[in-house]
Amino acid sequence: MQFFKKPNINFVGKRKQFFILSSIFIGLSILLIFVFGFRFGIDFTGGTEIAIKVEKPIETNQLRTLLSKNKIYPDEIKSYGEENQFLLRLKEVGDEANKVETNLLTSLKDFSVQVLKKDTIGPKIGEELRFQALIAVLLAIIAMLIYIGLRFEFTFGIGAVVALVHDVIFTLGMIVIFDQLGIINLEINQGILAALLTVVGYSVNDTVIIFDRIRENREKHKGLPLAKIANMSINETLSRTIITVLTVLIVLVVMIFFSGPVLQGFAFTMTVGIIVGTYSSIFIATSFVLWYMKNVRKLNIEEDFSKQTATTKV
Repeated sequence: MQFFKKPNINFVGKRKQFFILSSIFIGLSILLIFVFGFRFGIDFTGGTEIAIKVEKPIETNQLRTLLSKNKIYPDEIKSYGEENQFLLRLKEVGDEANKVETNLLTSLKDFSVQVLKKDTIGPKIGEELRFQALIAVLLAIIAMLIYIGLRFEFTFGIGAVVALVHDVIFTLGMIVIFDQLGIINLEINQGILAALLTVVGYSVNDTVIIFDRIRENREKHKGLPLAKIANMSINETLSRTIITVLTVLIVLVVMIFFSGPVLQGFAFTMTVGIIVGTYSSIFIATSFVLWYMKNVRKLNIEEDFSKQTATTKV
């Protein structure tokens, strides 16, 4: 299936404008992250999760109001599993959490409440998990640099990593914005961490497809300038990129609106990450390689590339 038949869009010719646009967005994202910070879930801060089931129907807002009257203030209440099942997330741990559980059972005795499970994470464990999450993302990026550097050339590996860092920072910035606006609950938890790592893999996959086509076209069209080869390669993979993105986005959009609060954060992070990952594969990764070739390697990317590389290893 082809969305475009022999497209000839000048992606490479607009690379400076898109570099500027991306720099502005990344700068704003970093500023927002420093100003507002992240709202971490109990996975990374420590706390208690209590899953309950009530026999009589009750809405989430009604449940929150009833609990607040009895001096129980969960950080979050959301539907869990089947109908009339709820997940309460509290900052309390240890004896304090036990007192809250006792008070909870007393407060909801008219609703025949049943505790399905209770999980507690200590503050120290939460801090360790937060550090390990950061290490996981960094290791994933380094692994991608090594992989692409070995499969293609080190210059291409740097371009892929630049695109990855761009995607992660932009996605985190969007998480902060939407969470601060209260549009969707986006506390940083293991689900969002999993989504970020998935975005890293997806972004690299899209970038590798373009880089692989560039490698093929360099062999096939030895007399063409690198800039033209890069633009040709992006256009040739454009239909495949759009089909892949649309297929995934349809599922993710459905998840955002219908999966409930438990998976909304994961689906939102994936949606933003896949969109920006596709953008960076087209406008950032390849364009950075061209910039590097021109400004660091001092090659004329507008001339016959094969002649220039006869004595210079790229």
